[in-house]
Amino acid sequence: MAGSIRIGRIFGIPVLLHWSFLLAIPLFAWIIGTDISISSGFVFDIFGVANPDTTLIVQGWNPYILGAVVALGLFACVLVHELAHCIVALRRGIKINSITLLILGGVSSIENEIPDPVDELPMSLAGPLTSAGLGILSWLVVFAGVPFIRNPAVAGVVIFLFGYLALLNVILFVFNLLPAFPMDGGRVLRAWLAKRMSLPRATKIAADIGKAFAFLFVIFGLFTLNFILIIIGVFIYLGADQEFYAIRSQVLLKDVAVKDVMSTTLITVPPEMTVPDVIKLMYATKHLGFPVMQAGILAGMVTLEDVHRTSEIDRDAKKVGDIMARNLITLPPTAMLSDAFRLMSRYNVGRIPIVAENRLLGIVTRTDVLKVMELREA
Repeated sequence: MAGSIRIGRIFGIPVLLHWSFLLAIPLFAWIIGTDISISSGFVFDIFGVANPDTTLIVQGWNPYILGAVVALGLFACVLVHELAHCIVALRRGIKINSITLLILGGVSSIENEIPDPVDELPMSLAGPLTSAGLGILSWLVVFAGVPFIRNPAVAGVVIFLFGYLALLNVILFVFNLLPAFPMDGGRVLRAWLAKRMSLPRATKIAADIGKAFAFLFVIFGLFTLNFILIIIGVFIYLGADQEFYAIRSQVLLKDVAVKDVMSTTLITVPPEMTVPDVIKLMYATKHLGFPVMQAGILAGMVTLEDVHRTSEIDRDAKKVGDIMARNLITLPPTAMLSDAFRLMSRYNVGRIPIVAENRLLGIVTRTDVLKVMELREA
């Protein structure tokens, strides 16, 4: 995901930190810290703690420090939640690309094959059930561990922290089981529907229900001035649409190889060609990108985007070899068109060279993919 940095690997799965996560710690610390008396009182009431010692909780900067600790604890729980999805997927032979931590939770990037309802159902349930388990574990710390703490002020802090995490994990459990696709509950619904109808139709129904929930979240968030609910609603709406079109494309492109679609009549350019000359060629051919060949070998790709990244002042002095992309995504002719489309979407490229034994055989573009989808949907 764009804007993410890798912070490590767990079970061989890359864990990424999105820039939005950096906003979460101070945001949660501020939200919890400013209402520490109300939130701590609510936690103590829920757990039936009479006359708690809140000396340390409300002292100085401690409310904001405790808010940050709760935020870190919550995102640790979210990471475990996502790992539960991944572990079930790995046991079923499904590849996991990465886990990304965001301001609103976590996202597991699973190899984007057409989902099997038999696999999707346990994978989707694993996360919410793990959150429920973490909530129970936090609850046990409050009731089983606190009696051994002799300092009442320290006991108050432990009750507040683990009680808060217990409540948050229960909320995660309930919230994730709402049938709001593409959340876990929506995926459970899709898996159940897919056993009774085609996958695209099941996805469409689940996505429409997810959009309805998204609309309700936004409306309720506007009336209550809860901007987090509004953001969640927007993410669910966009995610439902994106998921539906992804499944639609995978089904429509199923069993189509790139060799059946690729263009074999290619216009190539040498790295010595000047940038003004390649611009003229783009105008003349109406193509926005060309493979760059050097000594009969694919050396790179030059596109209109590469030209735009070059200052107009410098273009006259630049050559194709100076601005072309060198680290190319290539595919063999036997690769599936769905793989090509997935790579185009993931890396935001409009064309992929088809290469075998260091020979450029053809090129497949996003337009080629969309034409196939239109034809197969007719």
